[in-house]
Amino acid sequence: MTFYKKTYTHLAGAVLLFILVETLFFQIDAIVNLALSLTDGMNWLLLLGGFMLVTNYAEKMAIKSDNIKMHYTGLILYVIAEAFIFIPLIFIAMLMTDDGAFSILNQAVVLTFSLFTGLTAVVFLTKKDFSFIKSALTIGFFIAIGLIVAGTLFGFNLGLWFSVGMMILASGSILYQTSNMIHKYQEHQYVAASLGLFASLMLLFWFILSILWIKTNCCV
Repeated sequence: MTFYKKTYTHLAGAVLLFILVETLFFQIDAIVNLALSLTDGMNWLLLLGGFMLVTNYAEKMAIKSDNIKMHYTGLILYVIAEAFIFIPLIFIAMLMTDDGAFSILNQAVVLTFSLFTGLTAVVFLTKKDFSFIKSALTIGFFIAIGLIVAGTLFGFNLGLWFSVGMMILASGSILYQTSNMIHKYQEHQYVAASLGLFASLMLLFWFILSILWIKTNCCV
């Protein structure tokens, strides 16, 4: 129970840090303009490639190192990278927010945490080991990367169903990461466990927000 408390405390801390860093980024026009300039064509692929490299490096620091300071460095580095790559999507969501309305950003937050809580409850209540879905998740993410690259190079829109499929993959990733926390991680790896959960949570948030944006945009 102590391990679980530490893991979810660090997950909550990562979410709060994400909000703080995102807020700070939006106060600096140069950073916002840079992020927005990287959303077109090959620049977007370069940004995604850089994000994947940072993710891989952060995970190595948080999981493979025995130094607790490296664990925290990996988590903080990953949160900052997430905050940067989220700038364009949140920028669009903020533009579509009407005063006094329940914005798509707020809807995405509520839906994300509701689904995350439900998936977490499934793992804790069933005590099932979901490590068997790792291969399916890996294949799914490689297919998704291929579609993103193809869509960028050949100029076609991946659309609503791609985001729905990615939301399902993100949900599977939450099941997998939560299962790992229960069955795989050792007691001193609570920072690494929180990083895995945070990554899956933010992936889910990204595609729920994308789905709401697509639906709203289609209705305008």
